[in-house]
Amino acid sequence: MSNAFACSIKRIRFDENYQPADNTRQTTNFANLARGESRQENLRNTLRMINNRFNSLAHFDNPKADRYSLEIDIISAEIDIEGNGQTFPFIEMLKSTITDHKTNERFEGMIGNSFSSYVRDYDFSVVLPSLGCKTNEKPEDFGDLHGKLYQHLVHSDVFKAEFSKQPVICLSVSTSKTYFRTANVHPVLGVEYTNDEYSRTDDYFAKMGLAVRYFKPENGTAPLAFYFSGDLLRDYTDFELISAISTMETFQKVYRPEIYNTNSTAGLVYQPSLEYPDYSLTQIVYDRVERGQLAVKQGKWTEENFINKYGEVLTKWAENFTAKNGAAA
Repeated sequence: MSNAFACSIKRIRFDENYQPADNTRQTTNFANLARGESRQENLRNTLRMINNRFNSLAHFDNPKADRYSLEIDIISAEIDIEGNGQTFPFIEMLKSTITDHKTNERFEGMIGNSFSSYVRDYDFSVVLPSLGCKTNEKPEDFGDLHGKLYQHLVHSDVFKAEFSKQPVICLSVSTSKTYFRTANVHPVLGVEYTNDEYSRTDDYFAKMGLAVRYFKPENGTAPLAFYFSGDLLRDYTDFELISAISTMETFQKVYRPEIYNTNSTAGLVYQPSLEYPDYSLTQIVYDRVERGQLAVKQGKWTEENFINKYGEVLTKWAENFTAKNGAAA
Protein backbone atom coordinates (compact mmCIF):
# COMPACT_ATOMS: atom_id res chain seq x y z
CA MET A 1 0.00 0.00 0.00
CA SER A 2 3.04 2.29 -0.09
CA ASN A 3 1.98 3.37 -3.59
CA ALA A 4 -1.59 4.14 -2.54
CA PHE A 5 -2.81 7.54 -3.80
CA ALA A 6 0.18 7.71 -6.15
CA CYS A 7 -0.26 10.27 -8.93
CA SER A 8 0.69 10.00 -12.58
CA ILE A 9 0.60 12.57 -15.38
CA LYS A 10 0.11 12.23 -19.13
CA ARG A 11 0.27 14.82 -21.91
CA ILE A 12 -1.49 15.07 -25.25
CA ARG A 13 -1.17 17.94 -27.72
CA PHE A 14 -4.25 20.09 -28.33
CA ASP A 15 -4.07 20.92 -32.02
CA GLU A 16 -6.24 20.54 -35.11
CA ASN A 17 -5.57 16.77 -35.10
CA TYR A 18 -6.54 16.30 -31.44
CA GLN A 19 -8.61 13.22 -30.64
CA PRO A 20 -10.00 12.94 -27.08
CA ALA A 21 -8.72 9.99 -25.08
CA ASP A 22 -11.23 7.34 -24.02
CA ASN A 23 -11.15 8.50 -20.38
CA THR A 24 -11.43 12.22 -21.18
CA ARG A 25 -14.55 13.87 -19.80
CA GLN A 26 -16.76 14.64 -22.79
CA THR A 27 -17.98 17.85 -21.13
CA THR A 28 -14.47 19.30 -21.19
CA ASN A 29 -14.33 22.38 -23.42
CA PHE A 30 -11.54 21.05 -25.60
CA ALA A 31 -13.08 17.57 -25.92
CA ASN A 32 -16.47 18.97 -26.90
CA LEU A 33 -14.89 20.97 -29.72
CA ALA A 34 -13.15 17.88 -31.10
CA ARG A 35 -16.33 15.98 -31.95
CA GLY A 36 -18.67 15.85 -34.92
CA GLU A 37 -18.31 16.85 -38.55
CA SER A 38 -16.87 20.28 -37.71
CA ARG A 39 -14.20 18.98 -35.34
CA GLN A 40 -11.10 19.97 -37.30
CA GLU A 41 -12.50 23.33 -38.32
CA ASN A 42 -13.53 23.93 -34.69
CA LEU A 43 -10.02 23.18 -33.45
CA ARG A 44 -8.32 25.24 -36.15
CA ASN A 45 -10.55 28.26 -35.50
CA THR A 46 -10.15 27.96 -31.73
CA LEU A 47 -6.36 27.92 -31.96
CA ARG A 48 -6.44 30.88 -34.33
CA MET A 49 -8.59 32.84 -31.86
CA ILE A 50 -6.19 31.99 -29.02
CA ASN A 51 -3.14 33.15 -30.97
CA ASN A 52 -4.85 36.33 -32.15
CA ARG A 53 -5.86 37.22 -28.61
CA PHE A 54 -2.37 36.51 -27.31
CA ASN A 55 -0.81 38.84 -29.89
CA SER A 56 -3.35 41.57 -29.16
CA LEU A 57 -2.24 41.60 -25.52
CA ALA A 58 1.48 41.02 -26.20
CA HIS A 59 1.59 43.95 -28.61
CA PHE A 60 4.96 45.47 -27.66
CA ASP A 61 7.42 45.14 -30.60
CA ASN A 62 4.69 43.19 -32.38
CA PRO A 63 3.47 45.56 -35.14
CA LYS A 64 1.83 42.88 -37.31
CA ALA A 65 0.28 41.06 -34.32
CA ASP A 66 1.78 37.76 -35.40
CA ARG A 67 4.98 37.48 -33.39
CA TYR A 68 3.77 34.81 -30.95
CA SER A 69 1.89 31.52 -31.03
CA LEU A 70 0.88 29.01 -28.39
CA GLU A 71 1.30 25.27 -28.23
CA ILE A 72 -1.17 23.75 -25.81
CA ASP A 73 -0.89 20.40 -24.05
CA ILE A 74 -3.73 18.69 -22.21
CA ILE A 75 -2.40 17.50 -18.85
CA SER A 76 -4.24 14.44 -17.56
CA ALA A 77 -3.61 13.44 -13.95
CA GLU A 78 -4.62 10.06 -12.54
CA ILE A 79 -4.62 8.68 -9.01
CA ASP A 80 -4.03 5.08 -7.94
CA ILE A 81 -6.19 4.87 -4.83
CA GLU A 82 -5.25 1.40 -3.58
CA GLY A 83 -1.73 1.17 -4.97
CA ASN A 84 -2.60 -1.78 -7.19
CA GLY A 85 -2.01 -0.16 -10.57
CA GLN A 86 -5.67 0.69 -11.21
CA THR A 87 -5.84 4.45 -11.76
CA PHE A 88 -8.78 6.84 -11.77
CA PRO A 89 -8.77 9.86 -14.15
CA PHE A 90 -8.84 12.66 -11.63
CA ILE A 91 -8.38 15.99 -13.41
CA GLU A 92 -7.35 17.57 -16.69
CA MET A 93 -5.76 20.98 -17.13
CA LEU A 94 -4.02 22.84 -19.93
CA LYS A 95 -0.36 23.81 -20.20
CA SER A 96 0.80 26.28 -22.83
CA THR A 97 4.21 26.90 -24.36
CA ILE A 98 4.89 30.19 -26.13
CA THR A 99 6.92 30.53 -29.32
CA ASP A 100 8.48 33.88 -30.22
CA HIS A 101 8.80 33.74 -34.01
CA LYS A 102 11.08 36.81 -34.07
CA THR A 103 13.77 35.31 -31.83
CA ASN A 104 12.84 31.60 -32.30
CA GLU A 105 12.70 31.26 -28.51
CA ARG A 106 10.27 29.03 -26.64
CA PHE A 107 9.22 29.73 -23.07
CA GLU A 108 6.67 28.66 -20.52
CA GLY A 109 3.03 29.63 -20.55
CA MET A 110 0.52 28.98 -17.77
CA ILE A 111 -0.25 25.62 -16.19
CA GLY A 112 -3.90 25.32 -15.20
CA ASN A 113 -6.23 27.41 -17.37
CA SER A 114 -9.18 25.07 -17.88
CA PHE A 115 -10.18 22.67 -15.11
CA SER A 116 -11.90 19.34 -15.71
CA SER A 117 -12.79 16.91 -12.93
CA TYR A 118 -14.99 13.82 -12.70
CA VAL A 119 -15.34 14.29 -8.94
CA ARG A 120 -16.50 17.87 -9.52
CA ASP A 121 -19.18 16.48 -11.87
CA TYR A 122 -20.26 14.16 -9.07
CA ASP A 123 -20.40 16.95 -6.49
CA PHE A 124 -22.37 19.42 -8.63
CA SER A 125 -24.50 17.08 -10.76
CA VAL A 126 -25.25 14.29 -8.29
CA VAL A 127 -24.73 15.45 -4.69
CA LEU A 128 -26.42 18.84 -4.89
CA PRO A 129 -29.55 17.65 -6.80
CA SER A 130 -29.92 14.65 -4.49
CA LEU A 131 -30.04 17.02 -1.50
CA GLY A 132 -32.48 19.37 -3.24
CA CYS A 133 -30.05 22.29 -2.98
CA LYS A 134 -31.16 25.56 -4.55
CA THR A 135 -28.83 28.11 -6.16
CA ASN A 136 -25.79 28.67 -3.92
CA GLU A 137 -27.04 26.21 -1.29
CA LYS A 138 -24.63 23.43 -0.32
CA PRO A 139 -23.81 21.12 2.58
CA GLU A 140 -21.01 22.22 4.90
CA ASP A 141 -18.63 19.49 3.75
CA PHE A 142 -19.32 20.12 0.07
CA GLY A 143 -16.09 19.76 -1.91
CA ASP A 144 -13.97 18.59 1.04
CA LEU A 145 -12.75 15.37 -0.59
CA HIS A 146 -12.19 16.95 -3.98
CA GLY A 147 -10.20 19.79 -2.42
CA LYS A 148 -7.92 17.42 -0.55
CA LEU A 149 -7.34 15.25 -3.63
CA TYR A 150 -6.43 18.33 -5.65
CA GLN A 151 -3.95 19.56 -3.06
CA HIS A 152 -2.47 16.06 -2.81
CA LEU A 153 -1.86 16.11 -6.57
CA VAL A 154 -0.36 19.58 -6.98
CA HIS A 155 1.97 19.12 -4.01
CA SER A 156 3.08 15.65 -5.12
CA ASP A 157 6.64 15.01 -6.29
CA VAL A 158 5.24 13.85 -9.63
CA PHE A 159 3.52 17.19 -10.26
CA LYS A 160 6.46 19.28 -9.04
CA ALA A 161 8.81 17.36 -11.32
CA GLU A 162 6.70 18.41 -14.31
CA PHE A 163 5.78 21.99 -13.37
CA SER A 164 7.75 24.67 -11.58
CA LYS A 165 4.69 26.68 -10.54
CA GLN A 166 1.26 26.01 -9.10
CA PRO A 167 -1.75 26.11 -11.47
CA VAL A 168 -3.90 29.15 -12.15
CA ILE A 169 -7.45 28.15 -13.09
CA CYS A 170 -9.42 30.65 -15.17
CA LEU A 171 -13.22 30.32 -15.28
CA SER A 172 -16.35 32.32 -16.05
CA VAL A 173 -17.78 34.59 -13.40
CA SER A 174 -20.97 33.41 -11.71
CA THR A 175 -24.38 34.36 -13.08
CA SER A 176 -25.77 34.36 -9.53
CA LYS A 177 -23.48 37.14 -8.26
CA THR A 178 -22.98 40.85 -8.84
CA TYR A 179 -19.52 42.25 -9.58
CA PHE A 180 -18.25 45.76 -8.89
CA ARG A 181 -15.51 47.54 -10.79
CA THR A 182 -12.62 48.82 -8.67
CA ALA A 183 -9.94 51.45 -9.30
CA ASN A 184 -7.26 48.76 -9.65
CA VAL A 185 -5.93 48.29 -13.17
CA HIS A 186 -3.26 45.66 -13.83
CA PRO A 187 -1.12 46.15 -16.99
CA VAL A 188 -1.91 42.62 -18.22
CA LEU A 189 -4.96 41.35 -16.37
CA GLY A 190 -6.83 44.63 -16.78
CA VAL A 191 -9.51 46.15 -14.55
CA GLU A 192 -10.15 44.37 -11.27
CA TYR A 193 -13.68 43.62 -10.06
CA THR A 194 -14.94 42.37 -6.71
CA ASN A 195 -18.19 40.54 -6.03
CA ASP A 196 -20.90 40.95 -3.42
CA GLU A 197 -20.15 37.53 -1.92
CA TYR A 198 -18.37 34.36 -2.94
CA SER A 199 -20.24 32.02 -5.24
CA ARG A 200 -20.61 28.31 -4.62
CA THR A 201 -17.83 27.72 -7.14
CA ASP A 202 -15.58 30.20 -5.32
CA ASP A 203 -16.14 28.29 -2.09
CA TYR A 204 -15.52 24.99 -3.86
CA PHE A 205 -12.17 26.19 -5.16
CA ALA A 206 -11.28 27.58 -1.74
CA LYS A 207 -11.42 23.98 -0.49
CA MET A 208 -8.74 23.28 -3.12
CA GLY A 209 -6.54 25.89 -1.43
CA LEU A 210 -7.21 28.50 -4.11
CA ALA A 211 -8.09 32.17 -3.66
CA VAL A 212 -9.93 34.12 -6.38
CA ARG A 213 -9.65 37.51 -8.04
CA TYR A 214 -11.67 38.88 -10.95
CA PHE A 215 -10.15 40.86 -13.82
CA LYS A 216 -11.48 42.16 -17.14
CA PRO A 217 -8.57 42.25 -19.61
CA GLU A 218 -8.13 45.01 -22.16
CA ASN A 219 -10.83 44.80 -24.86
CA GLY A 220 -12.59 42.02 -22.95
CA THR A 221 -16.32 42.28 -22.36
CA ALA A 222 -16.54 40.75 -18.88
CA PRO A 223 -14.27 39.84 -15.97
CA LEU A 224 -12.77 36.38 -15.71
CA ALA A 225 -12.36 34.53 -12.40
CA PHE A 226 -8.73 33.61 -11.67
CA TYR A 227 -8.21 30.91 -9.01
CA PHE A 228 -4.68 30.63 -7.63
CA SER A 229 -2.48 29.87 -4.65
CA GLY A 230 0.28 32.24 -3.66
CA ASP A 231 0.37 35.70 -5.28
CA LEU A 232 -1.29 35.95 -8.70
CA LEU A 233 0.32 39.28 -9.54
CA ARG A 234 3.88 38.45 -8.47
CA ASP A 235 4.34 34.72 -9.01
CA TYR A 236 3.66 34.67 -12.76
CA THR A 237 5.24 36.41 -15.74
CA ASP A 238 3.28 38.71 -18.04
CA PHE A 239 3.47 36.08 -20.77
CA GLU A 240 2.09 33.39 -18.46
CA LEU A 241 -0.84 35.64 -17.55
CA ILE A 242 -1.45 36.53 -21.22
CA SER A 243 -1.43 32.85 -22.16
CA ALA A 244 -4.12 32.15 -19.56
CA ILE A 245 -6.28 35.05 -20.73
CA SER A 246 -5.99 34.25 -24.43
CA THR A 247 -6.72 30.54 -23.91
CA MET A 248 -9.63 30.79 -21.52
CA GLU A 249 -11.28 33.92 -22.90
CA THR A 250 -11.42 32.09 -26.24
CA PHE A 251 -13.13 29.07 -24.70
CA GLN A 252 -15.56 31.32 -22.84
CA LYS A 253 -16.43 33.21 -26.05
CA VAL A 254 -17.42 29.87 -27.53
CA TYR A 255 -19.14 28.43 -24.46
CA ARG A 256 -20.69 31.57 -22.96
CA PRO A 257 -20.99 34.19 -25.71
CA GLU A 258 -23.78 35.94 -23.76
CA ILE A 259 -21.08 36.98 -21.28
CA TYR A 260 -17.76 36.98 -23.16
CA ASN A 261 -18.70 37.78 -26.75
CA THR A 262 -21.20 40.57 -26.19
CA ASN A 263 -21.45 43.78 -28.17
CA SER A 264 -21.04 45.89 -25.02
CA THR A 265 -18.72 45.70 -22.05
CA ALA A 266 -19.31 45.20 -18.33
CA GLY A 267 -20.01 48.44 -16.47
CA LEU A 268 -19.25 49.65 -12.96
CA VAL A 269 -21.81 47.19 -11.57
CA TYR A 270 -22.04 43.96 -13.51
CA GLN A 271 -24.53 41.09 -13.32
CA PRO A 272 -23.57 38.26 -15.70
CA SER A 273 -26.51 36.61 -17.46
CA LEU A 274 -26.96 33.82 -19.99
CA GLU A 275 -30.19 35.55 -21.03
CA TYR A 276 -28.39 38.65 -22.37
CA PRO A 277 -29.51 39.01 -26.02
CA ASP A 278 -26.91 41.35 -27.54
CA TYR A 279 -24.01 39.05 -28.36
CA SER A 280 -22.25 37.52 -31.35
CA LEU A 281 -21.66 33.84 -32.06
CA THR A 282 -18.28 32.48 -33.02
CA GLN A 283 -17.90 30.19 -36.04
CA ILE A 284 -17.35 27.24 -33.73
CA VAL A 285 -19.93 24.52 -33.11
CA TYR A 286 -20.53 23.80 -29.42
CA ASP A 287 -23.40 21.80 -27.89
CA ARG A 288 -24.19 23.27 -24.47
CA VAL A 289 -27.35 21.19 -23.98
CA GLU A 290 -25.47 17.95 -24.50
CA ARG A 291 -22.73 19.22 -22.19
CA GLY A 292 -25.22 19.58 -19.33
CA GLN A 293 -26.64 16.12 -19.94
CA LEU A 294 -23.20 14.54 -20.01
CA ALA A 295 -22.23 16.21 -16.73
CA VAL A 296 -24.97 14.24 -14.97
CA LYS A 297 -24.00 11.02 -16.72
CA GLN A 298 -20.34 11.46 -15.82
CA GLY A 299 -21.21 12.36 -12.24
CA LYS A 300 -23.14 9.12 -11.83
CA TRP A 301 -20.28 7.17 -13.42
CA THR A 302 -17.93 8.73 -10.84
CA GLU A 303 -20.29 7.80 -8.03
CA GLU A 304 -20.25 4.16 -9.12
CA ASN A 305 -16.60 3.81 -10.09
CA PHE A 306 -14.91 6.05 -7.54
CA ILE A 307 -17.02 7.25 -4.61
CA ASN A 308 -18.81 3.95 -3.93
CA LYS A 309 -15.89 1.75 -4.97
CA TYR A 310 -13.32 3.43 -2.74
CA GLY A 311 -15.59 5.07 -0.18
CA GLU A 312 -14.05 3.58 2.96
CA VAL A 313 -10.47 4.15 1.78
CA LEU A 314 -11.23 7.73 0.70
CA THR A 315 -12.88 8.57 4.02
CA LYS A 316 -9.96 7.27 6.06
CA TRP A 317 -7.42 9.02 3.83
CA ALA A 318 -9.28 12.34 4.00
CA GLU A 319 -9.44 12.19 7.79
CA ASN A 320 -5.62 11.94 7.93
CA PHE A 321 -4.96 14.50 5.22
CA THR A 322 -2.71 17.45 6.07
CA ALA A 323 -3.27 20.46 3.85
CA LYS A 324 0.05 22.08 4.72
CA ASN A 325 2.14 19.77 2.56
CA GLY A 326 -0.65 18.31 0.50
CA ALA A 327 -0.33 14.78 1.85
CA ALA A 328 -2.08 12.45 4.25
CA ALA A 329 -0.36 11.89 7.55
